Amino acid sequence: MLQLFKEKFLEVVKAIAPLIVLVCLLQFTLVKAPASLFFQFLIGSVMAIGGLILFFTGIDIGILPMGRFIGAELPRRGSVLLIMTMAFLLGFATTIAEPDVLVLSRQAGLISQGAIPGNTVLYVMAVGVGCFVAIAMLRVVFGFPMVYLLAAAYSSVIILSFFAPPQFIPLAYDSGSVTTGALTAPVVIALALGLSSVLAGRSAVSDGFGLMGFASIGPIIAILIMGILSH
Repeated sequence: MLQLFKEKFLEVVKAIAPLIVLVCLLQFTLVKAPASLFFQFLIGSVMAIGGLILFFTGIDIGILPMGRFIGAELPRRGSVLLIMTMAFLLGFATTIAEPDVLVLSRQAGLISQGAIPGNTVLYVMAVGVGCFVAIAMLRVVFGFPMVYLLAAAYSSVIILSFFAPPQFIPLAYDSGSVTTGALTAPVVIALALGLSSVLAGRSAVSDGFGLMGFASIGPIIAILIMGILSH
């Protein structure tokens, strides 16, 4: 536990230190932000480092092992519907809790002055991720090629983009990137790895990965459909 904590400390510091150094250089050369604002930045950076260390440690010691366990246990129940239902619920729940998703949904509501409700965006994105995670788990169970799913999904995105209102299109594409964040990705990947590990003829490499790229298309399609239906 202590060794893992040390590893996460070094990882987070190495990741954030360049940003802190760059901002400090700008502060003393070009930008010259007010001293109070610069002090807030330093305090916030320390808090962010501490929070990320705890977050990633928690992911490794709790969320990843539990995700693998759930993925390995579900096939033993003998129900494909149960696997898809649990995959949807996990995808939905993790997306709701994803910090990047919360930021995007709130900004959508603020910038549009309520024309695009932030809470609606949040839940629509979560439904999109949940549906596509469920489909991805179905692919792991039956083993059909990922390329067919990706081709169908991206074709749907292109077609829907021609019919969606212009203000929804940038939001839709941004939603695809924020949903594959630090919380959703570990849960979905761990679930897929656990599922593929107990199914005969499945490979953890070919079946356990690639799902986040597919799942990220779900919120794009969901937001585009939301835009079409709202107009």
